[in-house]
Amino acid sequence: MSETGRGPVNGQTGDRRVLSPTGQLAVMLCCGSILAGIPGVAFAQAQGAAQPAPAAATQGNIIRTISVVGAERLEPTTILSYIRLRVGQEYTSSAADEALKDLGATELFASFSIRNESGNVIITVTENPVINRIVLEGNERLKEDKILPEIKLSPRQIFTRSKVRADVARIIELYKRQGRFAATVEPKMVQLPQNRVDIVFEINEGPKSKVRQINILGNEKFSDGDLRSEMVTKQARLTSFFSSNTSYDPDRLAFDQQKLRQFYLTNGYADFRVVSAVAELTPDQRDFIITYVVEEGERYKFGEVKVDSQLRDFDSDVMSTQLPMKTGDWYNAKSVEDTVEQLTELAGRFGYAFADVQPRFKSNPEDLTMNITFVLREAPRVYVERVDINGNTLTQDKVVRREFRIAEGDAFNSLAIQRTNARINSLAFFQENFEVKQTEGSAPDRIVLEANVEERPTGELQFSAGFSSIEQFILAGSIRQRNFRGRGQTVGLSVNYSQFSRSAQVSFSDPYMFDRNISAGIDIYRRDFNSFNFTNTNRNTTFKQATTGFSLRAGVPITEYMSLIGSYTLNYEQVTLDEDQFFSDLDGNGTRECDPLLAGRFLCDALGNRLSSILGVSLNYNSLNSRIRPTAGKSISLSGEFAGLGGDVRYVRFRGRGQQFWNVGNSGFIFSILAEGGTIIPLKERPGAGVDDVLLTDRFFLGEPQFRGFAIRGVGPRVLTQQYQLDANGNPVLITERRQTRDDAIGGRNYYLGRAELEIPLGSGARELGLRPSIWADIGALWGVETPILQDNPTGLQQRDAQGNLIYLTRRLDANGQPVLIGGQPVFDATTNPLAPDGTANTPSIRPGSAIKETFLGNSASPRITAGIGVNWNSPFGPFRIDFAQTIRKVPGDDERQFTFNVGTQF
Repeated sequence: MSETGRGPVNGQTGDRRVLSPTGQLAVMLCCGSILAGIPGVAFAQAQGAAQPAPAAATQGNIIRTISVVGAERLEPTTILSYIRLRVGQEYTSSAADEALKDLGATELFASFSIRNESGNVIITVTENPVINRIVLEGNERLKEDKILPEIKLSPRQIFTRSKVRADVARIIELYKRQGRFAATVEPKMVQLPQNRVDIVFEINEGPKSKVRQINILGNEKFSDGDLRSEMVTKQARLTSFFSSNTSYDPDRLAFDQQKLRQFYLTNGYADFRVVSAVAELTPDQRDFIITYVVEEGERYKFGEVKVDSQLRDFDSDVMSTQLPMKTGDWYNAKSVEDTVEQLTELAGRFGYAFADVQPRFKSNPEDLTMNITFVLREAPRVYVERVDINGNTLTQDKVVRREFRIAEGDAFNSLAIQRTNARINSLAFFQENFEVKQTEGSAPDRIVLEANVEERPTGELQFSAGFSSIEQFILAGSIRQRNFRGRGQTVGLSVNYSQFSRSAQVSFSDPYMFDRNISAGIDIYRRDFNSFNFTNTNRNTTFKQATTGFSLRAGVPITEYMSLIGSYTLNYEQVTLDEDQFFSDLDGNGTRECDPLLAGRFLCDALGNRLSSILGVSLNYNSLNSRIRPTAGKSISLSGEFAGLGGDVRYVRFRGRGQQFWNVGNSGFIFSILAEGGTIIPLKERPGAGVDDVLLTDRFFLGEPQFRGFAIRGVGPRVLTQQYQLDANGNPVLITERRQTRDDAIGGRNYYLGRAELEIPLGSGARELGLRPSIWADIGALWGVETPILQDNPTGLQQRDAQGNLIYLTRRLDANGQPVLIGGQPVFDATTNPLAPDGTANTPSIRPGSAIKETFLGNSASPRITAGIGVNWNSPFGPFRIDFAQTIRKVPGDDERQFTFNVGTQF
């Protein structure tokens, strides 16, 4: 039970009652309904009957006084103002009847009467009670916060029959919208002291009415299944358990009729009509059976199709040749609608803001053709009178005005308005789906553009935690203001931490520096990155790279969609290795240095500190309709970097990237393609055989997450290090199992990557959950590095002393010349003499871990191809992405990964 209003006074309560037709109270008795005609309503009459008036006064019976008896809350003068009887008038039965009608019309009285005592008129009233509270019982599917705002009765109001009747009908209507047509509402009244009442609506919600069957009669060209698939309403089946469209809705029934008509008109049946659409309750009163009777008519083709332009800037004959439909094509009403929109938009581009495009149809039943003439009615060219910015309290006017692609005094252009809408929406400062409003100006050829914005918070304070298959556990925090001081500037501070990377960055950017159309920004950062390899499925840190630096950038627009950006970056990089793991005393002189057997020669070559001074330039084209989740448009970027303006490294790097999105047939499917690639050219040689002129830290790497279906850095050149072990006969055997192989990705100079993805729309329920599944395919490759010097030592490498002499192991002998044993095992001593005292050969001393074989793989431009399915979910815990991939083509050495996921949360 749910209730509202005040409780009983002094703790007193009354019995729950319904009102009898005579106005007397009957405990729990329902004696007929005053709400006739409202299904499911059981409410006894609450109107007090007026006492019969006395016999009519004789002629000359003049009213001397008028008094009111029984008034409690209302003043007598107020009651007298409701009637037309006045002192000095003649009292008649018709006048008394009119007064009774006037009192009844107020709905303020439970009973009322008028009597005349020799010119003294006495009006006796019993006031309707005051509502103390409204109580709802039995409402489980619709809570009181959904019902109470919809009804008219409320606490401290005067009880009236009409409001109760209206409220019962309204509650039942609310349940009908929920598909519960069997719902009933019985209003009852609880009498309280001081002429107060509680109104109780006892609700029986009943089951939700489903659509059990959809019958279609008269269709011959298309099957029932084809037509049902076009409807929003679906039949209740086990497979539609999670669908909300199986419940009966009269509004949906009307919409389905339009869908049927649209389907037939799109397929050429211009005479199609729905003869009738009837929804009937099943005998058990639980579900509905819907029956459509249709007339398909004949299928038409396009006849003569032309344009009749009354606008001076448009040539009718030329435009007629550009129409998408041709004579002889099957008639398609959707194509006609699209053509009207395109012609209207075209007229808007030439300044005809209110151009009227009307298609005129002429059907020819004899040859089943449809002639269409698109009439462009003459309209005056319209100019922008002014631009008004409303609703911005923080954001300065100039921030909005500079996004307008049309200025005051310009000829109206609908394309410029569309671009303005897109640019302002991309700011993300205001409400979603913002649109510039167009209103008539001071003259017929003037128009006023209004930007009615609703500001939303642009400051962000974010803390997040997550887990990914790449970074393991992740912590991040950031503070950012995207509309700093209302000027459209962005300032931010961010910190990220994970097991293998850490970073901190301070940034500032201004899209219109000094109020000029020049963008500028600066980033100051510190980034620590731990590279790694995999051995026996264990992730092992290899080298550590710490980068401290800053980046300056400035950009200027070239066209509406194209911009040129220049940048300068200065980085100080420190590349180190764990000395305990990768260093050893190679010469035996006590000096530890990077051991190529432990780290690999390519890692040893990357060690050191260096300063990078990089000058960059990029040319960008962007026509995407959204920065966050685009559905249409393209983005292209070409960039070049020159490292060598001072510093320790010299190279030239080029990159290119292009992406395009299509909204496939306005059906919710989003198709996108991406292509990118890059190359780096060294400008400085590094000495040594097998040493690449591009440092390891400057090369490209490819794999997860850019290239799905492969592990992180799982594509491209790599060195696999495998161990030799001795078999039972003492012969070396190579261990080739990948799980026991050390895998070191060494990057490449060149790469390319392509991607095609189709995002699949789901139902409204899935969209509300933020689920966006997709199917995709990726293609790419990484190659171009110098082949390193490799080692293949089945028996290992013999150790040397500080002077470079080979070290041997000789048996230790006691004073009697017998071998010394400890625990039953002989003891050996190191020596540089290859022969033992007895003339036998000593055993060479082998360096631990030197019995290895290194294999260089993956240095190929041959394409790798993967395909799979993925799901994006905006979960309550943050963004979640999961992918299942299947490798179609790979190159030996590539490291596959079929399943990846990434999840984070904000709090």
